[in-house]
Amino acid sequence: MADRLKVAIVGSGPAGLSASAHAASLRLPHVLLERTDHASDTIYKYQKGKFVMATPDILPLRSDLSFRAGKREKILDDWDEGLASCGGRIRYNADVTRIAKEGDTFHLTLAGGDTLKAENVVMAIGLQGNINKLRCDGAELPIVQYQLDDPNEYEAETIVVIGAGDAAIENAVALSKQNAVIIVNRRAEFARAKQGNLSLIHSAIDKGDIQCYYESSPLLVDASGITLETADGEAHVSCDRIIARLGASPPRKFVEACGIEFPSDDRAALPEVSPRYESNIPGLYIIGALGGYPLIKQAMNQGYEVIEYIAGNDIAPADEPLLVDKFAAMGEVNVNEVLQAIRKTIPVFASLNTLLLREAMLDSQVHDFKEGQTIFKRNDYSDTFFTIFVGQVGIQISAEDPSMVVTLREGEFFGEMGLISGRRRSATVVAATDCVVFETPRRTMLKLIQSVESVKRTLDKTSILRQIQTYLTPGVPAQDLEELVESAEIQNFKAGETIFEQGDIGNHMHLIRSGSCTVSMKIGGRDVVLSYVPSGNYIGEMALLSEMPRSATVRAAHNTETICLSGEAFSAVLNNNATVRDNIEAKFRERIKQNEQMEGRPEAGNVIQFLIEQGVGEGTDVLLINEALCIHCDNCEKACAETHDGLSRLDREAGPSFASIHVPTSCRHCEHPHCMSDCPPDAIHRAPDGEVFIDDSCIGCGNCESNCPYKVIQMASPPESKFDLFGWLLFGRGPGPGEEVAYEAEVKRNSRFNGSDSAQGGVIKKAVKCDMCKELVGGASCVRACPTGAAARVSPEEFMTLATLSR
Repeated sequence: MADRLKVAIVGSGPAGLSASAHAASLRLPHVLLERTDHASDTIYKYQKGKFVMATPDILPLRSDLSFRAGKREKILDDWDEGLASCGGRIRYNADVTRIAKEGDTFHLTLAGGDTLKAENVVMAIGLQGNINKLRCDGAELPIVQYQLDDPNEYEAETIVVIGAGDAAIENAVALSKQNAVIIVNRRAEFARAKQGNLSLIHSAIDKGDIQCYYESSPLLVDASGITLETADGEAHVSCDRIIARLGASPPRKFVEACGIEFPSDDRAALPEVSPRYESNIPGLYIIGALGGYPLIKQAMNQGYEVIEYIAGNDIAPADEPLLVDKFAAMGEVNVNEVLQAIRKTIPVFASLNTLLLREAMLDSQVHDFKEGQTIFKRNDYSDTFFTIFVGQVGIQISAEDPSMVVTLREGEFFGEMGLISGRRRSATVVAATDCVVFETPRRTMLKLIQSVESVKRTLDKTSILRQIQTYLTPGVPAQDLEELVESAEIQNFKAGETIFEQGDIGNHMHLIRSGSCTVSMKIGGRDVVLSYVPSGNYIGEMALLSEMPRSATVRAAHNTETICLSGEAFSAVLNNNATVRDNIEAKFRERIKQNEQMEGRPEAGNVIQFLIEQGVGEGTDVLLINEALCIHCDNCEKACAETHDGLSRLDREAGPSFASIHVPTSCRHCEHPHCMSDCPPDAIHRAPDGEVFIDDSCIGCGNCESNCPYKVIQMASPPESKFDLFGWLLFGRGPGPGEEVAYEAEVKRNSRFNGSDSAQGGVIKKAVKCDMCKELVGGASCVRACPTGAAARVSPEEFMTLATLSR
């Protein structure tokens, strides 16, 4: 080994492995230092058989090593073989304890006392080497472990899993198949989990497969189990094993000891690096998760690129050609200059680091709208987010009078109401001048909102004002609402959680931002549902206007977010705006009348409650069957199958019933579709009329099937080709007589999907679900095929009428 290496790479995760492989291909004297006895320790410790995704799909891989979506074991084997074939130099059991720069040379000290010299250092140590552990007595006892390799190793044990993230949930669900599992969550919900895992853990808890301690924290671990501090006091849980999955934090003490600076004291803060991944210390580079690049493909690209920079080569990032194409509508531009201009012009993106901004732009569409061109229309079903880079747009705030327009200028955003609520657009937006507008998908914006506090803060401040003006105080100037907006607080409620109780003192009201609520009243000693209130409406105003206690109880029908408004500030707005007061009082009288009518018909409330429990509340279009009219002919299923290559997307018999209302197994086309939340190829979309559908880019991962709480998605093999006599005779299309078997075998050979658990016999199974027959004139075939009119597709607003008619 040379006296002074060109580069020392610390950490053999995807970033470090890729850097070593490329250094070897460029013949740079180097070494890859790994503190364990194997490479890529984080992925090595993934749950056995875990399927690893190669996202983002749009990003090309730039590495001397291969990487494709697949099982953990296959990926690790491929990397070991690839590094060996490249000639990468890796040294195992080499724990770096100190890095110091003297002159132009870095001195690296290892745990055994050995030292190395290098001209450059690439730090690719990730975060998982700094796993968070329990902060209580007994945290290091043998009963406690902080990783899980193979859940099948454990059988007939009582196991406590501590944590609320994806790893904890995946471990708990896998272990519950042959063990008694208790999961401990210090909060009241699993807020950090992906939607698919959220559905899994809620389902397991509801079925009794897993017991959950919410709002509980470990106090003490002993040989017999764990003592928890719960909302009801201390509780001791006897168990055989404790698995704590508490995430990881940047190894800040070590990194700072190397001289690297952090931008803040926040425990989760990451070091700042240049566009070439160089830290504040020249020659010391940071890549991978420690630099804010947690995805495998991104980290591998960084490993390749950092070696190119060290070798003196000036290369653009792997996504540069994609962004050049993306910004082509603006003419010939420099990507870095455009990104800097975006930060300067658009406040909601101002604080994004380079990675997040590049990712957001890759996911976004760049529109070059001409003056007068419609961007979206009132009542469109879309939930993307728009920011104005150049020019102006006009918001037509009145459906009756298009001349009533609010103008937005460069740097402002719009479309946030559809993003938040998942419901139809509340206004038409047109280009007021020629303009350049970025359209960002909902999933991308949610990621930014959850990970960057400034994005959430900027979005919330503006959207609260707009929602108050749109739904509560139309026509009132922003300056007259300052006190009300300042008093506003965003609150979140889980399905079934009480927002306020009948008899409570009313000193505030709520504007429903997303989700929906039920209003109920005690009648004859039991709760009877009186009405259903969707997003875009307000609740709680009756107690403020009447100065009486709450007349009803309001609960979240499903996960719901509200803007809680001060009663005092709201009353001040009413006192100064007679038109608003008249509108609110008219709504108040209307609700009193509706409640009086429903009090005399408790059976209608029972139907509403039943429909809410079946997910109709978060749906936008739900198939219901009137069993009093249904003759069980199954024409609905047959028509669905004929429309979709022989595979029906509904099951008429399955599903619950109440009175004469039956809810078959069929897609509800949710406001915020659970299936969309974790689709790696982004294959699930919402059409302008509201249909949620799956396109041909589905890779068969099965995430949507797991995520759907209503079990309306199925994984199905491609339908077998039917013999087309005329196509074969006239055009030579498809197999001829007697050739079908060989032809189908060839199709299956060409359709193999490496590593997917959804594959059977090597043939990919793809997700299928109801698409409301969106390509057919006349609407859903299931409804049109019903000879008695028993089948109907309804929206949440329509089922109130349905309930009223059910007697």
